[in-house]
This record gives sequence, structure tokens and C-alpha cells, in this order.
Amino acid sequence: MKEFFRSFFASLLAIFISGVLFIFILVIIVIGIARSVGENDNKKVVGDVIVIDLTRKINELGETNPFAAFSETSSYKAGLHDIISAIEHAKTDDDIEGIYLKLGPTSNGWATMQELQYALRDFKESGKFIYSYGEYITQGAYFAATASDSIFLNPSGAIDLKGFATVLGFFKGTLEKLEVEPEIFYAGKFKSATEPFRADRISDPNRLQIKAFQDGMWNEFLASASEYMHTGIDTIHQLALSGAIQFPEDAVKYGMVARLAYHDEVERLLRSKTGRTEKEGVKYVSINDYADAVKGNEATGSGKIAVLFAEGEIVDGEQKDNIQIASKTLSEEIRKIRLNNKIKAVVLRVNSPGGSALASEVILRDLMLLQRKKPLIVSMGNYAASGGYYIACSADSIFALPNTITGSIGVFGMMFNVGKMMKNKLGVTFDDVKNAPYADFPTASRALTVDEGQRMQRSIDTIYARFKGRVAAGRRLAPEVVDSIAQGRVWTGSDALGIGLVDGLGGLDRAISSAAAKAGMSSWKIVTYPEPTDKLSTLMKRFNESTETRLAIRSAIKEELGAGYEWYEKVKGLQQMNGKALMAMPFVLTVE
Repeated sequence: MKEFFRSFFASLLAIFISGVLFIFILVIIVIGIARSVGENDNKKVVGDVIVIDLTRKINELGETNPFAAFSETSSYKAGLHDIISAIEHAKTDDDIEGIYLKLGPTSNGWATMQELQYALRDFKESGKFIYSYGEYITQGAYFAATASDSIFLNPSGAIDLKGFATVLGFFKGTLEKLEVEPEIFYAGKFKSATEPFRADRISDPNRLQIKAFQDGMWNEFLASASEYMHTGIDTIHQLALSGAIQFPEDAVKYGMVARLAYHDEVERLLRSKTGRTEKEGVKYVSINDYADAVKGNEATGSGKIAVLFAEGEIVDGEQKDNIQIASKTLSEEIRKIRLNNKIKAVVLRVNSPGGSALASEVILRDLMLLQRKKPLIVSMGNYAASGGYYIACSADSIFALPNTITGSIGVFGMMFNVGKMMKNKLGVTFDDVKNAPYADFPTASRALTVDEGQRMQRSIDTIYARFKGRVAAGRRLAPEVVDSIAQGRVWTGSDALGIGLVDGLGGLDRAISSAAAKAGMSSWKIVTYPEPTDKLSTLMKRFNESTETRLAIRSAIKEELGAGYEWYEKVKGLQQMNGKALMAMPFVLTVE
């Protein structure tokens, strides 16, 4: 009886908590709907100056936030396409007098910053102002801010002009200490994604390709800085080599910033530009709110152009994370677009370092089916490499930003033999009974046999040959040409143009114009796929798929590791793909 009451009251408590949670979520939904209806009735925002905070992460796709009803935050987090469209709209919006950029350390990619810079330069043609201010201005933020009329730096702040560095970590020694034996297979001499597990330093081919894309991106940076500083590229390069920009005063001396100023002094300048008194203050509007208000104001017509966003690592099956390209989930979106007769052309926006070879093939198949019915144009973001390039290669036209990282046409596979570690560290041994030679293949409990290793390498070589064949057919290149530019090598968008991997340089707007021309459209309406993500949906998905403990652990790990969390995620991802063929970029490639 005691156990009965214990179970009864435990169940009663669970029902009560579930009920409270349900009511809480229901209230959020109702408020969100009511707020949405209200916003749809009157989406006009009041403000003189659009604020763009470059320290915030900008993803490709926007995200709605029903929890904003309980705070002062925006109900919509604008994606890059939203931001670019909003800046374009602001050019002719009589209520908007200028843009204010908040500068600081940014996690946004160089191609994202470049596309934003293009939009800002176009905005300036309207005669409206752009001012930027930061307390610590990194090179990435400065790159975008060079479109400004003036850049201001805090008198006690800092600014970077130091060149680029790509830092890779190597785990070969760690695995040796743990007695974990990696079994690695790859095709392409530049395919360096496995280097951290089989070497203790950067290989010569990898060093060559890293230097090449660093130089290309550095040239883009110098050109933009030169335009703002009104001085030669060589002069700025020498400033970086000598480390001349050490203090805020140095930045003024050499023209990197207009002058040193505190935030209140910049606000005073903004008030004078907008005709506001100190009591009134500047009427700011965040780019999130402004983008949300002007969504859907693009050119309209009888036909539609779909922009399909593919951002994140490519994985098999259903999508488990907002920033992820899952074969089943994305293929469903592609089929919706293919069967929608109102959609006359499609732009696939790719921002991916690659991932599963199988998932890439599944996605490409559905894209090729779509392409039989309507034009398909690709726009590349920060990355469209390896599997990211695979899903793009058959398109009618491909456009990249000069700073896009693309190519990486190669394949690899990895397995980890933990037999020695389990025996020597934990005293665990393995044995088996099998009725066929390959019944336990692949396995992590023992080393592969010579024959099994050969089978793995043949599989990698076969997929690599298919990859090159897809590129040759899609890009209409001779097989020997593809082989010479493949080998797993990464290229900048500028270099990719010269070797035929892309058709032109430009952002999403150029790809959309190309799609319209290909479909013979003089006017159109943009529709985006998939729907913008929703924080509530994401939360519910996590409740369904993860325990509270797992979420707490993940959050704690992310907080403790900080920037190193990306390394943890990569290692975790490779572990989960043990034995699978992968089309992925070199390991945690970051330009600082």
C-alpha cells in the first residue's frame, strides 16, 4: 500500500507539472499569435536610424521568438537574406535617415561580412549616412564597417590590423596516450580533414591551400580597408607586418578610424544628423524589427522565385538542429518546391562545410529532379565545400562571394579501434561468434584486417570517382580538368571562378536576378523555404528528443569550452559517423 501511494502521488505530481507546462506553452502560443496578428495589421516601425549589431551571430534563415512577448527583445531574429533585403528597402524609406553599426568581436564568416558590406555600400548611394562605433574592433567587423562614412573607436579601446592565422589542433598524440588506433582512409592529397588524427603538424599540401585562401581573403580585406583609409594596399599591408597599430591613437594616425570617441559623443553626432534634441534622443530601430516589418515588400509578379536555404553540416535522415542540412528534411522541402507550379525558378543558398556522402547524394538527386521542371541557381555563403559543393554542382549557374570557401572535392572515412584502450585501461576484452567473415564489420573493438582496409579504401575511391563525375557533368568540364582541381583542395570564390567551379561572383541578389532571367521573369515575389525556425518548436523538439539532464550537460560543456565547443562538436560528430564515407572540409578551419 505504501508503494501504491508513493507511485500515485508521484504520478499526480507529474500530471500537475505537465499541466502547468502545457498551460505555460499555451499562453505563449496565444500571445505569439495575438502579437503576430497585431503586427500583420500594422507592421510599420518607428525610427530614424537602423542599428546593426555585428557581434550577433547572423544565420542564413530568420527565427521567430514567441518568448519575446515576455521581454523587450525582438520577436524576430533576421537572417542574412532578411537583413540584405531590409537594407535595400531602407534606401528609399523616407523615415530612415541612416544606419549605425555596433562593432566588436564577431563570429560571422568572412563571406557573410562581405555580402553585408556590399549591401551597405549600395545603401550609401542613397545619400544616407552610415556610422560605426566599437570598443574593440576586430578585423572581421572592420571589414564590413569599411562601407561606413566614419568609423569611431573608444579612446581606451583596441583595433586589430595583424593579418590572418589559421590554427589547427592535432590529436595524434592524445590517441597514442589513450591507445586508440585511428584507421583512416581518404581520396585526394589535399583532403586534410583527417590530419588531426594521423599527424602532429600541418602537411605541406594543406599548408599550401591554407596559405592560398588566406592570401585571397587578405587581398579582399586590404582592398576594402584601402578604400576607406584612402591609402595604398601595400601601405596597409606594411602596417600589419610591422604591428604599427598598437594603440587607439595609432588607428587615428594611420587613418583606420575617423577619430576616437565615446559612445555618448557618437550619439551626439547621430542626434545632429537626425535633428533630434538631447531630450528626444535618437530613435533607433533594430535591424531585426525593421526586417520583420518590411518582409514581403520585394518586387511582385504572377510568378514566384523560391530561395531554399541549406545551412550547416550535412547529415542523414531528419533534422535535429536548426543549423543543419538533413537529407530527409531538405528533400521534403525540395519536393514541395518542385510540385508548386507557382514557383518558376529556384535559388539554392548553400552555407555548408559538407558532411555525409550518402546524404549529399540523396539531396542532389532531388535537386536534379527539381531541375528538370524549373531553373536552379546556386548562391554560396561562407562555405559551399565538399558535400556543400556536391549538392551545388549540377545547378544551371553557381555564384559565390570572393571570400566564399568552396571546392574540397574529396572523400574520407575514419574508424577508431578502441580494443587496446579497453583492455589495458579498463580490463575489458572482446570476443565474438560470427557465421560470415564480414558479419562484425565495421567494428571499433579490433583492428581491421588487410582485406577490410582494402574494402574501405575501395569504397572511398568509388565515392570520390562519383564525386568527380558529378562535377564534370554538372560543370561541363573534362574529367582530367576536374581531377586537377579536385584532390580535396579548398578554393576561395575568386579562385573558383578562374578554374570553372563557379560562374560568377556576387551575393544572393545576383543569384536571384539570374534565376529570374533564366525563367524569363520581369517581376516576381520571393518565397523562402523552409519556414523561419521557431524557438518554441525548437524547445518542444528538444523536450521530445533529449532529457533535461542531457540538455543541462550540453549547456555546461558549451559554457566551459567557449570557442573550443566547436572542436568538441567536431570530434563528437566524427565519432557518430564512425566508418561512414564523408565529404567534409578540413577540420575546424578558421581564419581569425
